[in-house]
Amino acid sequence: MTPSPPPGAGAAFARLVEIMARLRGPDGCPWDREQTLRSLARYVLEEAAEVVDAIEREDADGLREEVGDLLFEGVFLAQVSQDTGGFDVEAALETVCAKLIRRHPHVFPSTRPAESPATPQDPLRTSASLTPGQVVTQWDDIKAQEKAERGHAPAHLLDGIPLAEPALARARTICSRVAKVGFDWPNAEAVLDKLDEETREVRAAMASGDRDAVEDEIGDMLFVIANLARKLDVDAETALRRANLKFSRRFREVETRLAEAGLSLAQATLDQMEAEWQATKRAEAARGPGSPPPSPSS
Repeated sequence: MTPSPPPGAGAAFARLVEIMARLRGPDGCPWDREQTLRSLARYVLEEAAEVVDAIEREDADGLREEVGDLLFEGVFLAQVSQDTGGFDVEAALETVCAKLIRRHPHVFPSTRPAESPATPQDPLRTSASLTPGQVVTQWDDIKAQEKAERGHAPAHLLDGIPLAEPALARARTICSRVAKVGFDWPNAEAVLDKLDEETREVRAAMASGDRDAVEDEIGDMLFVIANLARKLDVDAETALRRANLKFSRRFREVETRLAEAGLSLAQATLDQMEAEWQATKRAEAARGPGSPPPSPSS
């Protein structure tokens, strides 16, 4: 049974579109009226980052607000485009709906090309017969076919990867593409061996005193780490955000412990901070993996 959308979703979205049109109208907001597609790019990235932040903090109320803000940015871009003679929000929605149906033939089987009927050798795939990994491969294949049909097929395998994509995520995308043509490490252990090699090269660059070489080698090390995460089916961006949150949470607790002992960070020695750090780790272990950590915002 196909789930139904919320009954008021269409009306709420239409209201957002109306509000945006008024903000951009003659009697609207001066700031909104002066925005361009280029000026809005930074806000799209900021709102996407805030959505991810709310997810990481498991902040349901915050996520509701941030998802609304991200939807607003899409409507804003469509309105600016319409105002300058380009596509409107309806065209953008129709485009994404058609794309989703076209790229999910296992869910919408009527989209399978008539010239490619199911055969015993190439059966019609269904949702039940596909793994998530096969769905991704199918999506990429359909996407590549679409570009070829439009005459936009990339001249090189790595063409078309957005430069604005976060560096770790972009590294994963790059290596996933080349892995499909066989240019890949055989397993995670081989990537760890490569990481050992890159560590030695960082040490050598440090010894040389060449700052550019150090930056180059650290970049190589991060690239290999992104590949290790890919091999282990771990999202490197998510893993690093998790590590950032964990470190921040622990350091706040170190600050609290030192303050309770009458010490500021400036007064505490490295040994005292390290002692409180280890105490914080022991306290976390005692709470157990199922216990919620202190809030990052506390």
